Amino acid sequence: MRRIGSKMKKYKAAIFDVDGTLLDTTEGVLAAVRYTIREAGLNETDSQSLLSFIGPPIQDSFCKVYGVSAEKAQELAGIFRNRYKDYELLKAIPYTGIYDVMEALKKKGVKIAVATYKRQDYAETILKHFHFDEYSDIMYGADYENKLKKSDIIRLCLEKLQLPGPDDAVMIGDSLHDAKGAQALGLDFIGVTYGFGFRTKEDVYMYPAAGCADVPSDILKLFI
Repeated sequence: MRRIGSKMKKYKAAIFDVDGTLLDTTEGVLAAVRYTIREAGLNETDSQSLLSFIGPPIQDSFCKVYGVSAEKAQELAGIFRNRYKDYELLKAIPYTGIYDVMEALKKKGVKIAVATYKRQDYAETILKHFHFDEYSDIMYGADYENKLKKSDIIRLCLEKLQLPGPDDAVMIGDSLHDAKGAQALGLDFIGVTYGFGFRTKEDVYMYPAAGCADVPSDILKLFI
């Protein structure tokens, strides 16, 4: 277990994940997953496996839960995406206090960006719907073929932010994908336990982390 430990730092930028960090997207994602399972004639799975679909690339989840081929997973992803964008995308709830965090960071002069595994067009639609575009227009998501890794998406944010170096930014997210993506780029990482991935502080500190947030307001405690 590697633990950097909680520390306050004068970050110039904060890069946020979406699912499990800014928004509770449980209702919409699971509705689209259930639809896809029915349409494809797959066996229904348990609730814990269903929850594992929230956050990672949808193709990866179908491969992991159902053991399908990459080609079949891409086909299932197409069914999921069509259903999600047309019916389920906006079925989400902002986490309590997250807008206060955004407002406080903005007042501190911290630049804000968003890096998500949601496809780019979905990310822009849902973030604008919930008014996160009022805090940042730097929003990068996944490509349709799922070729971009989380580190690639975070890197796009960094390029747009134009910071002196990676030490000036911090990645904030709820999963190992966020933690590993930040680590690959030399960024500090803050893990949140109120989302879908990490459930405890011990989960967060399995990865190099600058801090842990049990509720959104805890994020601010790590910024000078």
